[in-house]
Amino acid sequence: MVTTSDHRLADAKAKPIKDVADLLHINGLVRAGREWVGPCPGVGCGGRDRFSINTSKNLFNCRICGAKGDQVHLVMFVRGLDFLPALDWLCGPKQELSAAELSERERRDRENRERQQREQQKYRENARRAAWKIWDEAVQPEATPVRGYLTLRGIRSDILTRMPKCLRYHPACPYMVSDDGQQWREVHRGPAMLAAIQGPDGKFSGVHRTWLDLSKPKGKAEITDPKTGKPQKAKKTLGSKKGGAIRLQPLGSVPQLIMAEGIETTLSAMIGGTHAEAAFWCGVDLGNMAGQRMLGKGRKFAGIPDLEDAEAFVPPEWVRELIFIQDGDSEPRLTRAKLLSGCRRAMAKRAGLKARIVPVPEGLDLNDVLMGAADGR
Repeated sequence: MVTTSDHRLADAKAKPIKDVADLLHINGLVRAGREWVGPCPGVGCGGRDRFSINTSKNLFNCRICGAKGDQVHLVMFVRGLDFLPALDWLCGPKQELSAAELSERERRDRENRERQQREQQKYRENARRAAWKIWDEAVQPEATPVRGYLTLRGIRSDILTRMPKCLRYHPACPYMVSDDGQQWREVHRGPAMLAAIQGPDGKFSGVHRTWLDLSKPKGKAEITDPKTGKPQKAKKTLGSKKGGAIRLQPLGSVPQLIMAEGIETTLSAMIGGTHAEAAFWCGVDLGNMAGQRMLGKGRKFAGIPDLEDAEAFVPPEWVRELIFIQDGDSEPRLTRAKLLSGCRRAMAKRAGLKARIVPVPEGLDLNDVLMGAADGR
């Protein structure tokens, strides 16, 4: 049996998780900021780009099979070992230490945790400041390509008569990529719709950017890295999104909060529904809405929240009913499991709150439905 008195636990957590991954010969990972991303090493997973190692938090996560954890859990996952054999593999057999040796190890472990916390705080603050600079450079979105973009998405000015305050327009927003997580290079510069992300305290915590090209059918820019030739996503966030949201229609203190994953989907719900007194917030992405889940055998689709996840989204105290809109263009069972986890977390954290999921027809998101209605389909 392993207990917290086993000094090897501190030794294992002091090892950089990327070094552990290298020891395990996990290949094909590419640096992406403070993460290494690539194929999942799990047998039978098959995920090609949803496995990540976070060097700041010393944690790994696969968004396909749901495997996650620290350095020891990574060994368990890759080598198929139980906890104690994995600890043996990573740190060697347990040896008895003197009181002085144990005290020294505890001191080093404490200093290591404090250093990691300082590095995380510094990284987040620098990212928030960079996000604020971009936001501060932007202008109000009315009479800009933002209005044209939303019109292309079926969100016309006659039904969205007033632009949300959380949206802005940047005429020449730089698109940056990093090859090594340290040096950044610009691969595109162009017009972009900006959306402010607000943290649980309501303060600005990051910016969501959608690069625009109104000559395209849906108005999003097609961006290619000239160095690698790889296509890039037209949407990116900068700063912190954890626990936050894009508050498109705030209406603070109303009892009902309706949330979808994307800006366009949330706006489609806002203009196409009958919930005039509801708040409509965009959850930025599914992982933020769901938070960490309790996984293991038989739990992949169970939707059980990890209530120790302090960074997951939880609605404000004034919310009495939470409605998650489930897009139909993602894998349905896993999408529902994640949203169910977010609903259950909200009900556990907010006494008396009710939460439910509203699905969209398979293969579509709510904006597809709105655009189909506008086109007469």
